[in-house]
Amino acid sequence: MFKILEKEYFSEKVVRLVVDAPEVAKARKPGHFVIVRCGEGGERIPLTIADADTTRGSITLVIQAVGESTQKICALNPGDTLTDLVGPLGRATAISKHDDGAVVCCGGGVGVAPLLPIIKAMKAAGNRVVSVLAARTKDLIILEDEVRRHSDEVIIMTDDGSYGRKGLVTAGVEEVIQREKVAEVVTIGPAVMMKFVALLTKKYEVPTICSLNTIMVDGTGMCGACRVTVGGKMRFVCVDGPEFDAHQVDFDEMMTRMRAYDNK
Repeated sequence: MFKILEKEYFSEKVVRLVVDAPEVAKARKPGHFVIVRCGEGGERIPLTIADADTTRGSITLVIQAVGESTQKICALNPGDTLTDLVGPLGRATAISKHDDGAVVCCGGGVGVAPLLPIIKAMKAAGNRVVSVLAARTKDLIILEDEVRRHSDEVIIMTDDGSYGRKGLVTAGVEEVIQREKVAEVVTIGPAVMMKFVALLTKKYEVPTICSLNTIMVDGTGMCGACRVTVGGKMRFVCVDGPEFDAHQVDFDEMMTRMRAYDNK
């Protein structure tokens, strides 16, 4: 059993949970995820680790209530427990020191949660980090204070203009590329967002990494639901990723596969 230590609502359907998991906290690196289960016979849910505190022995998870299983997890309160938590899983993010330009980290919606440890690591490695956060409206921007603490600059984009600048995440990314040298872009968010970030950065020939964690189901490569085509070859997000060269990902195929899980 893994005890819930803290709970915070970012919005009506997005919750931050701090969970007691000392062994996972010690081994976790940016990009890693865990598999959690709530209740005997509960569904196994892959969740990216948003943060870790090795002194306290805790990890932070950000969960969006979408289906029955995630709703059950979001309903947990401090003192309650997760039945199972396994990890860290997946391949860690490759963190490099770039002397030839800035690193732009762009996240959409709950994608900011798995982006945060990458922002921290990129900054700790000595990079200039510009973070671009995007959401439909102001209320859906999450972890802004944490991102600001580890970024040289933060650009906020909202679809409705209720906060920051009105427009899509690509507008913020392109602004940075046009004014200064960018060595690498990291993007995490909805598939359609990552697709258009990749199209933009390919035009400017800026290396770009994306995380495809949203398509994971089983988390161990057994179910095959997270198959994606990368560079013309089939890959499994949970064991080969979750991060890939965004310019090599077939996003259209991925989005078609994801629609199979939409509620009818």
